[in-house]
Amino acid sequence: MEIKLDALEVINNPAEKRFELWIDGQLSKLDYTIDDDTIMMTHVGVPNEFRGQGLAGVITKAALEYAKAKSLRVIPVCPYVLAYIRRNKQYLELTRSK
Repeated sequence: MEIKLDALEVINNPAEKRFELWIDGQLSKLDYTIDDDTIMMTHVGVPNEFRGQGLAGVITKAALEYAKAKSLRVIPVCPYVLAYIRRNKQYLELTRSK
């Protein structure tokens, strides 16, 4: 199945404390907790059959853009989120104390 990354919609689900991306009824997600002005990104999960197609990056970018828009400091607990920030240095400033 070919996935068009630019056509995907990531949804913030604050009740579940996660950013969600649904494809064929299957959930890809980024779990988080927010405390005051800090968002801790704890886990990114993508179903096995969709791994390696860029979905984790799409979700992580959406979460980081949300943090940026809300002026939240990002704590990248998840190794994938940390690696994404290191590859996309424009988000590095979000990890610094305000």
